[in-house]
Amino acid sequence: MNPSPTALALESREIRIPCGEAWLYGDLVLPDGFRGLVLFVHGSGSGRHSARNRLVAQKLQQAGIATLLFDLLTAQEEQVDIHTGEHRFDIALLTSRMQDATAWVAAQPELEGAAVGYFGASTGSAAALIDAARLGRRIAAVVSRGGRPDLAGPVVLAAVTAPTLLIVGGADEEVLSLNEQAYQHLCCKKRLAVVPGATHLFEERGALEQVAELAAAWFDRYLAPVKAPARVP
Repeated sequence: MNPSPTALALESREIRIPCGEAWLYGDLVLPDGFRGLVLFVHGSGSGRHSARNRLVAQKLQQAGIATLLFDLLTAQEEQVDIHTGEHRFDIALLTSRMQDATAWVAAQPELEGAAVGYFGASTGSAAALIDAARLGRRIAAVVSRGGRPDLAGPVVLAAVTAPTLLIVGGADEEVLSLNEQAYQHLCCKKRLAVVPGATHLFEERGALEQVAELAAAWFDRYLAPVKAPARVP
């Protein structure tokens, strides 16, 4: 039987991730017997309290997958971004913060050996794909929701080895076109899933639930630790 949403909420704990001179705050949920961890990479002015990402995270938790939702910007940076928008498209900054979060995960004894996946939204999808390309086999799977994978660039997209799922709303025509172009550059196991009638934020009835189901199925299939090659005696 899947754990109830209330039980899952009680397991959430706030963590702090060192990032240079700053600290990033996140919410970590570790279901009993979890077999992998998904880091959520938001963008475009969103944060760890995003209702959309939390709905997807809860679906993953019910599937026995640990989740880490965290703020890519400090409170001060968020205030600046609200007025200027200067950070939300700073892919280099988002990517650097993502790397710091991934390094933090790798250093936690309770997460040792756990397969790591990325769930990116909006501009966060580009950061997730860039880090997936850099980290190679250390990242087991990537899912993008209404993302901008095109911002990662053709060379980076071609270097991604983690199985990648791009989810786009059928009515989000411009982003769909950009995802179709990016999809052609991916050389890994891949899928482009279109949610019929959905717009950019998947606000239509049942649309976000479809996103959650698609993401959970993808991570369930591919989120497994990569075995290290056997040493030759």
